[in-house]
Amino acid sequence: MTNGAQSGRIDDAAAAFSLLGTELRSALSERGFETPTEPQRRALPPLVDGENVVVVAPTGSGKTETAMLPVFDAIVGEDTFGISALYITPLRALNRDMEQRLEWWGRTLDIDIDIRHGDTSDYQRQQQAENPPDVLVTTPETLQAMFTGEKLRRALEDVEHVVIDEIHELAVSKRGAQLSVGLEHLRELAGPSQRIGLSATVDDPDEIGKLLTGDREYTVAGVDIGSELDIDVRCPTPTEEDERIASELVTDPEIASHVRAIDEIISENEATLVFVNTRQTAEAIGSRLKEYGTDIGIHHGSLAKETRIEIESRFKDGDIAGLMCTSSMELGIDVGHVDHVVQYNSPRQVTRLLQRIGRAGHREDAISSGTIIASHPDDVLESLVIGHSAQDGHVEPAAIHHGSLDTVANQIAGLVMGFGEIQAMRAYEIITRAYPFQDLSEEQFKQIVREIADNRIVWLEADDDRLEKRRGTWQYFYQNLSMIPDEATYDVEDVVSGRQVGTLDERFVVNFAEPGEIFIQGGEMWRITEVDEEEEVVTVSPIEDPAGEVPSWTGQEIPVTRQVAEGVGELRAVASDQLAAGGSDTSVARDLTRRYEFGPETITAGLEQLSDQAEAGYPVATDDRIVVEGGAGSLVVNACFGHKINETLGRLLSALLGQRTGSSVGMEIDPYRIELDVPHGISLADAEEVLRDTDPEHVRGLIELSLKNADALKFKLAQVAATFGALKRWRGTGSTSFGKTRLLDALEDTPVYDEALRELIHEELSIEGAQDVLRGVQSGEIAVETVGEHTPVGTGGRGSGTELLTPENADASVIETVKERLQNDRVILFCLHCQEYERTKPVKRVRDQPSCPNCESTQIAALNPWDDETVAAVRADEKGDDQEKQTERAYKAASLVQSHGKRAVIALAARGVGPRNAARIINKLREDEDDFYRDILSREREYARTRSFWE
Repeated sequence: MTNGAQSGRIDDAAAAFSLLGTELRSALSERGFETPTEPQRRALPPLVDGENVVVVAPTGSGKTETAMLPVFDAIVGEDTFGISALYITPLRALNRDMEQRLEWWGRTLDIDIDIRHGDTSDYQRQQQAENPPDVLVTTPETLQAMFTGEKLRRALEDVEHVVIDEIHELAVSKRGAQLSVGLEHLRELAGPSQRIGLSATVDDPDEIGKLLTGDREYTVAGVDIGSELDIDVRCPTPTEEDERIASELVTDPEIASHVRAIDEIISENEATLVFVNTRQTAEAIGSRLKEYGTDIGIHHGSLAKETRIEIESRFKDGDIAGLMCTSSMELGIDVGHVDHVVQYNSPRQVTRLLQRIGRAGHREDAISSGTIIASHPDDVLESLVIGHSAQDGHVEPAAIHHGSLDTVANQIAGLVMGFGEIQAMRAYEIITRAYPFQDLSEEQFKQIVREIADNRIVWLEADDDRLEKRRGTWQYFYQNLSMIPDEATYDVEDVVSGRQVGTLDERFVVNFAEPGEIFIQGGEMWRITEVDEEEEVVTVSPIEDPAGEVPSWTGQEIPVTRQVAEGVGELRAVASDQLAAGGSDTSVARDLTRRYEFGPETITAGLEQLSDQAEAGYPVATDDRIVVEGGAGSLVVNACFGHKINETLGRLLSALLGQRTGSSVGMEIDPYRIELDVPHGISLADAEEVLRDTDPEHVRGLIELSLKNADALKFKLAQVAATFGALKRWRGTGSTSFGKTRLLDALEDTPVYDEALRELIHEELSIEGAQDVLRGVQSGEIAVETVGEHTPVGTGGRGSGTELLTPENADASVIETVKERLQNDRVILFCLHCQEYERTKPVKRVRDQPSCPNCESTQIAALNPWDDETVAAVRADEKGDDQEKQTERAYKAASLVQSHGKRAVIALAARGVGPRNAARIINKLREDEDDFYRDILSREREYARTRSFWE
């Protein structure tokens, strides 16, 4: 078949199984599988014929058996030394599930099945090398390591089938790019083995097919996912009962109404998964549900493995009725039958919703049912669009990492480790067979080879372009098996039971973790008893307290795509036209139910801002209209283009408007707004002029220039440098100990810098999308209108209140929690006069008017504990632009402390509150101390909304 050919369905229900041999049909009968599922009817014919196949079907619809039945059929009775089939999964937990799921088939068919990943014991590894199993279940990273063992390499020579589970999850990360080269490495050993990709949701199966097979042919066997979904969207309205619940749960009535709604759904079903978008939300909402008495467990990646397995088992056994979880549970971990799925807040992406709701209703011919609990007008409209798109089967395209240069560096070392030595051009040919690297030029490849040779990763024999191992190759390769960058984490251990509770990110520990502090993990309250920074362990004891701190974990916000944001814009256009013509909220909502088949009450809740906008006579931003509003230092560009395009347009506006005055322009974005904090003299017309006059062809250059001083690029550069071997992690010089500014200067004209920039743009921005918007504006396809004041829609963003679960009008108990947290946060006190005094201490130990004990100066800067680069910048004899900015920031902080004493120290200790925002808080001259902390909390919320581009 040609690439992308669609497999037809076998109409006779039993005919698909008839393609299998006698032993398989007998096992199927014994197992009780009389009728094949729809995916099996479509996929078995090409699979039995040995074709490469992409199987697209919902999670839990039997994709594993679909792939493995013909594989078992092909290898049953074979007598080979090596491994006949590899089953590759993205998660170790899935390894465990797959082994258990395939174990029965192995026993029945006399096929040896084993598992191998990072935690496999040395004894088991040795046994697998001496006597390889017929089928090995493993991860992409472990496959990389297997290429280096002499006996395992011999075992891999017999591989005839490779199954990659959840390939859509791997496709959008560098792990997928790395695996695609790994499969070509395997092809060098074993020849062209059959490749099978299993995916729950894809927009373009051909992209997945190319990632799977490289330059070979494949067939797509897919089923219509959207038609099997029953989706509801609800927006709970707080009641008097919720007011009472709110006071008990230390939250606000809106959150209480969400807790009550989720509890009701769990009570109505036997087994319910409740998906949230972040681990913080899982802990915060989960703890309130537990406090409310809901029968629920909490599951996310920062909980200890044993804790996760225990929770999975309790849910599967019916001991708990609900499971609060994050994205890791999308990937088919076996938790038994699920009746219903709740998505708390918009899932942000159609693919997310399909994968999550697809977990429910996996009995024969069952419909998967789910409910989105939305909380805000943006959230409601977004959920309506995503729910409608999911039912129509319209999902976002997979953003494959094309041409990731550090992956090439990683895989060159892998090929050298595997072959011992290899001609550079042979390595180039192997790598460029993989789909993500088919456009990699020879010149780029040579630059990468020279870079890693200079970094002592491989030996380049210049006379004949031969690549060989050297002393550093082994160390580098095993330090870089994974393309997921390392970030420091602390283990959390219960002093009572001795068990590991979970993990915490280093920044949370540094900023919050002091003995006596209280936080939430696993939905339980813990008091810190000890922090061992050398061993990276936080010891805790369990307590009962409804108001612990929710930990922060590293992770990206799920971006809303242009497809979804423009869908919201289109909905806005229809609704606002009807509202402007005199339609009421309820009549417009009833009309919209004809397209968006959800309750009119929910749609009405989503129209709240649009109704206020229409009443005031303001225009509304839609899919083909931008509205620029505001004035007096604050502009909002209302644009329905999604996170990445708005981030790009925002950076463009920030850079070009800042050039006009020589001042910086603050920026915050969401999928529908770009908020700009502009200096005096910048007007609405200036922002409009940027959109109308900027040459789209100049966008990339301007964005790359604006990123040069961004902390996000420096952080990414440190990660990529480690993958290139420019940072020797095994020598103890981790990325955080190397000055990021010096690193940028050293690597600016290397493939390391090129890759850091490429990856940052790929993950966070959309150059092409922004160019498209500018062309639309300049051609007149996208209108631009201005409003000389702020409007209900412009000021009504999603914000972070719901995600952080902190009331907008924080009550006394919340303020007390914030106050205690800030008093225990640590700051660096640094004397700018003598530059000799530097101490780190909790805020509560800072005197009312700090002064230097050496020179008695009151010119004391209060800095965050990780801000040691600012101290170094002040002390530097010669300063670049970055050091000048850091020095200026330090002097502004010192001026505040000199004028306002400890009050300034408290404001500067808050999260994301620099000297400028601290000055704004202080200048409000709040007499009520609680109002002072409310102002700080408000600024922290704004910071939580920002993305990763603060400079």
